[in-house]
Amino acid sequence: MSGVLNILFVGVGGQGAILASKILSHVALSKGWDVKLSEIHGMAQRGGSVVTQVRMGEIVFSPTIEAGDVHILVAFEKLEAYRWAHMLKKDGKAIVNDQRIEPLPVLIGAAKYPDSILDDLNSSIQNVTVIPALDLATEAGNAKATNVVLMGILAAHMDIPLERWQEALEAKVPAKLLEVNKKAFMAGYNFAVK
Repeated sequence: MSGVLNILFVGVGGQGAILASKILSHVALSKGWDVKLSEIHGMAQRGGSVVTQVRMGEIVFSPTIEAGDVHILVAFEKLEAYRWAHMLKKDGKAIVNDQRIEPLPVLIGAAKYPDSILDDLNSSIQNVTVIPALDLATEAGNAKATNVVLMGILAAHMDIPLERWQEALEAKVPAKLLEVNKKAFMAGYNFAVK
């Protein structure tokens, strides 16, 4: 790979964005790439925003990504996709889980959850993949594997053999959850390539 590939994971606490970034980092390291990872947690235990930045390439100097320099945005929740879409390059790709998790201001009635998020994203970003990742994870056997469904989608957008992704799952996912996560990963991958 020439240059640096910038991938941004955005979600809320408990959705597994950090595990996803560690799986991706493992894959990149297995290719011999330099990897830098940065995490930002905003009251993650209470459903606050969680943002992780993964930069990979031959040589990576900084762990943070400038606005407008993200190649692939992976959003675990659609409002988070909306909030972070400005980070994408003009020709960047967005992978968006069609899941609604209402933040505290919406829950207490101080704000309204936007109804037009997906329409707005589709009109402002050229390459958007919207996926019912929660449904696919549930069908695979565990709703908590939604993050790994999204990793399957991401894998379909990257030129890295599936074997490396499977090895990363084996290295990062607890053994008792490995099989369901492998099913969830393939559900996401197959959704993307169909």
